Amino acid sequence: MAPGAWAKTCALSISGNDQMKFDKPTLAVGADCTEVALTLTHSGKLAANVMGHNWVLAKTSDFQAVATAGMKATLAQSYLPADDTRVIAHTKVIGGGESTTVKFPVSKLKKGEAYTFFCSFPGHWAVMKGTLTYG
Repeated sequence: MAPGAWAKTCALSISGNDQMKFDKPTLAVGADCTEVALTLTHSGKLAANVMGHNWVLAKTSDFQAVATAGMKATLAQSYLPADDTRVIAHTKVIGGGESTTVKFPVSKLKKGEAYTFFCSFPGHWAVMKGTLTYG
């Protein structure tokens, strides 16, 4: 078989709104997936600079440090520290009515590890977060 013949992209979707809430508290990635394609939709109406949302994935043990460091960054940097290896995957910040997709290899995940997804827009990550499971 050709390389990649066993590849399986697993599509996930999540939505954020103007009330700083994701529509799902948990996301699951199956052990048979080789890649994740996560689509974030902003179901609200407010602009990215006012009520923007992104989707960021980190180990739960790194989540708060990454989120805090992101507060020093700008909207153009998606409120994330540049080249931070603790960030497993992230989308750009989007505004109301927009959507964006990020793809990342499942090889970045480890069975049994705890993962938190969150919005890194300043002030959002305290309430706009959830758990991703793998396996």
